[in-house]
Amino acid sequence: MFPGLGKGINPRKMASMMKQMGIDIKEIENVEEVIIRTPEKDIIFKDAEVSIMDARGTKTYQVMGTPHEVPREAKIPEDDVKLVMEQTKSNDADARRALSETKGDIAAAILKLTKT
Repeated sequence: MFPGLGKGINPRKMASMMKQMGIDIKEIENVEEVIIRTPEKDIIFKDAEVSIMDARGTKTYQVMGTPHEVPREAKIPEDDVKLVMEQTKSNDADARRALSETKGDIAAAILKLTKT
């Protein structure tokens, strides 16, 4: 994209070229942690370095560091737990476990507890 980039371009010249193109890069200081959350997992960067590139009003965030992936647990509403307990005559722990194993599917949790 930038000619001569891999050949030891002068950092000041590079900054000047980027400024001419309307690109500004800033580091975010003292970042403690960055978390990228998806429905299935969290990707956590404890040692993150974050920079913001502003190219004519469009901001792009760059995260550098060592990612650590953690599976996410589905949050189970109390009403769902109570319903499963009522329908199966089970205790709180069994209802929660069944809902967790069925990823919150109430009908599947009820079937799971009534079949055993």
